[in-house]
Amino acid sequence: MLDYDQAISFLGDWGPFQLLIFFSLSASTIPNGFNGMSVVFLAATPEHQCLVPASANLSAAWRNVSIPWEQHEGQRLLSKCRRYRLDTLSAFSAGGLEPGQHGNVSSIEQEKCLDGWTYSQELYLSTIITEWDIVCENDWKGPLTTSLFFVGVLVGSFISGQLSDRFGRKKVLFITMAVQTGFSIVQVFSTSWEMFAILFLIVGMGQIPNYVAAFILGSEILSKSARIIFSTLGTCVFYAIGYMLLPLFAYFIRDWRTLLLALAVPGLFCIPLWWIIPESPQWLISQGRFEEAESIIRNAAKMNHITPPAIIFKTAELEDLKNSQQKRHTILDLVKTRNVRIITILTILVWFVTAIGYFGVSLNTPNLHGDPFLNCFLLAAIEVPSCVLTWLLLRNVARRYSVSSTMMLGGIVLLLIQLVPLDLHIVSTVLVMVGKFGITAAFNMVFVYTAELYPTVIRNMGVGVGSMSSRVGSIISPYIVYLGAYDRILPYILMGSLTVVMGILVLLFPETVGRPLPETIDQTQNIKGYVIKHYSLRQCSVFMAWILAQWTSIFSLFVE
Repeated sequence: MLDYDQAISFLGDWGPFQLLIFFSLSASTIPNGFNGMSVVFLAATPEHQCLVPASANLSAAWRNVSIPWEQHEGQRLLSKCRRYRLDTLSAFSAGGLEPGQHGNVSSIEQEKCLDGWTYSQELYLSTIITEWDIVCENDWKGPLTTSLFFVGVLVGSFISGQLSDRFGRKKVLFITMAVQTGFSIVQVFSTSWEMFAILFLIVGMGQIPNYVAAFILGSEILSKSARIIFSTLGTCVFYAIGYMLLPLFAYFIRDWRTLLLALAVPGLFCIPLWWIIPESPQWLISQGRFEEAESIIRNAAKMNHITPPAIIFKTAELEDLKNSQQKRHTILDLVKTRNVRIITILTILVWFVTAIGYFGVSLNTPNLHGDPFLNCFLLAAIEVPSCVLTWLLLRNVARRYSVSSTMMLGGIVLLLIQLVPLDLHIVSTVLVMVGKFGITAAFNMVFVYTAELYPTVIRNMGVGVGSMSSRVGSIISPYIVYLGAYDRILPYILMGSLTVVMGILVLLFPETVGRPLPETIDQTQNIKGYVIKHYSLRQCSVFMAWILAQWTSIFSLFVE
């Protein structure tokens, strides 16, 4: 059996080579933070009302009452999608009648916004919503735009995982980076919503797959101790930095085309990284390219001013590994054997639920009370201490307990939001931040945990399938956010209950702390059974009854 970590231990943990790889790959994830949540501002919906054209020949008094009032969540607001019939108002105005003389204005027949809308420019000069009137009967295009982006991520995750395992981590990293940056620039010149949406789907194909490729590449190049720091304080923190810079860009650039261009250009600065970042030696070994792998390791030793041993990999170990890897591996290998099959099923579930929670909370930013730029910054900034917590837990606590506890924290806090009175906006916002804190920590650890569960020969496919299932969750998340139009707590009940249930199911995973990364499928850990069997039937029944009550309350809202 080849123990790769032991074989390269002479390199040390933190030399010039490791630091160069750490910061180069971490920096490559900053554009992912830009693009991942840019739709929050690109597709923001400002306050709007029906346009009343000057040709309507209305007096100032009739023009002021041309928009009817409506009740929404206990508040009296001007309608966004209806107006009083202009021909009727024009007739009253031409006859010299004033609104008070006519009687009750609300008795006048209403009509749709036949002449378009007027949009408030208090927050945004333009968005794709204002440019192509994606409101009222067309408001379904808003969440669909976001979902199409995540459909692209889904397709990209599916393809890139297999390509990475077959053609190499480095090639896929830079191809997906080019797709994300190049098509974002082309997207600036969109002439219709349809064109924007199709290009957004293609951009999505390079977004998270780029992050996953960087994560896998760093995990396989760096040593065991450096790997955990890279996975938490590296890629996660740098992604959060990009996420935090997003509202800063959006605050100073209020036009969506200029903003999108400003967010796309930084990706071009990643081009020189091609000559800095090497291919994964572990992947090269899994492909039987032992000389190339050894060359990279010897160059790393030279950079670290270390004299490598005469023989880095024992011939007998390499031959055994080569004989066990004669056949090419496909995505079917994720379900062929019992252990890998169960790991794959649990991986799909946990990635799906964490994505719903993470993206649901993040995309719900415009619906939070207060300034959207500040709220977005806070939701991004909370990811930094969440990454620190992830690092501490991964260093000191078993994986399954770490993921389970953070998911339970996030889910329970989101469920508590329904108990907060409507006027206590700050309390609700704080709970949302704490919920995002827990879910983000779980999401970060899921990357590390999944990579440790799968063997090298199918590791990127395993993480890719997990990422792919999370994209299904992210595709659904805009519509969960959209349910907030019916009731503000509805999205939090859905996200909270799903996260809590998954927090319990995570305990079914095998533990990976202190174990070497498996190289072959035969080395995959055994699944020994349900580790939650010591919980009493009564405890489980009470908990499930509570979750059922939450979902019952959701359906009752629709019935009413």
